[in-house]
Amino acid sequence: MGVFTFVCRNNGGEWSGKQVSGDLEASAGSTYELQRKLVQTSLAADSSGGVQSSFSFVTPTSAVFQVVVGAVGGGAFIGGGGAAAAAPAGGAAAEAPPAEEKKEEKEESDDDMGFSLFD
Repeated sequence: MGVFTFVCRNNGGEWSGKQVSGDLEASAGSTYELQRKLVQTSLAADSSGGVQSSFSFVTPTSAVFQVVVGAVGGGAFIGGGGAAAAAPAGGAAAEAPPAEEKKEEKEESDDDMGFSLFD
């Protein structure tokens, strides 16, 4: 399984992505095109199975894109937001917090709030 993490930046309307620890890179006119090119670049380096990816904006002109090649199918999810930026490039997955028990909550109606929209 290969994990490829890219730092993406927009400079003058052109998006570019450079691998954090490696020499893979690509550029394109949109984030969608850039993601497609970076997936193809990652597959050229490691084509050992299925592909999963996660794109997360950090600022309006920068983002983190992660491609996992050879991932187990069946609903596995690579977290977005800060999780993608914090994931190590070596491929070791962060431990997930233990699942919390769901508590049944009484469904509240608008009448229970003590005020009305038309008061």
